[in-house]
Amino acid sequence: MNKKSILYLTDFYYKANGRKYYDEDIYITSQLKDDFEILICHPLHSKNYEKLTDIVIFRNTGSVMYYKEYYDKFLERMNSNKTIVYNSMTGKGDIRGKQYLLDLTKEDYPVIPTIEKLTELELLPDSAKYIIKLKNGADSIGMKMVNHEELLRVNLKNYIVQPFIDFKYEVSFYFIDYTFQYALYAPDKNKRWVLEKYMPTDEDLIFANRFIEWNTISHGIQRVDACRLKSEKLLLIELEDLNPYLSLDVLDESVRIEFISSFKKSIRKIIDA
Repeated sequence: MNKKSILYLTDFYYKANGRKYYDEDIYITSQLKDDFEILICHPLHSKNYEKLTDIVIFRNTGSVMYYKEYYDKFLERMNSNKTIVYNSMTGKGDIRGKQYLLDLTKEDYPVIPTIEKLTELELLPDSAKYIIKLKNGADSIGMKMVNHEELLRVNLKNYIVQPFIDFKYEVSFYFIDYTFQYALYAPDKNKRWVLEKYMPTDEDLIFANRFIEWNTISHGIQRVDACRLKSEKLLLIELEDLNPYLSLDVLDESVRIEFISSFKKSIRKIIDA
């Protein structure tokens, strides 16, 4: 029986602090090659190959803000051609920018309170400092910390505002489709990409699952990033549903193998659907 084929989109040269995107994608494709025919290319060069394979997998491509016009055309082609894309492009999280943080705040979800207008400041808790982020940003690009007086002078067009949160640590929960896979955390909040294994409690998984269920992604890998407050409460930082970095190098070999197995099953399922 012929193998199904994958167009695997990645950027081997994208630089990110504390992460080696190229290592992760070299590992993943090495694990997929025995089960699938694989064609690898940069997302900027995918147009001529998209119809040649059974599925397009959008992986460690870096921030799409650097090629927003091309990315928008890519989405248009995927939708008009009914191409199978992994992750599915129907999510409401980071795939659409930071709008979801504003929506979740208004819907009273456990998320770092987020606004986009100074007239909404009463929705935020009192804070000596605030974080402003690009609404369509990623990887902390354009992020600034300001005090209250400075905030009042900022032009917030294309930005969101959050209070500065003094948390204990960050923790991330990784899912394939709607199934939890593993969790990692950064015990030193000043070294956010120095990660260790984390054993989530039932309450932790209830928290993470709320956002997976809220989202409208039909298939793919999602990462729920949260911060643990000193009160032990969790608040959502980010719902990454486009191309989450997976930190596979931190995992035990058995967990890594199980993750890849689940990834393959998910790919086959959507191709055969």
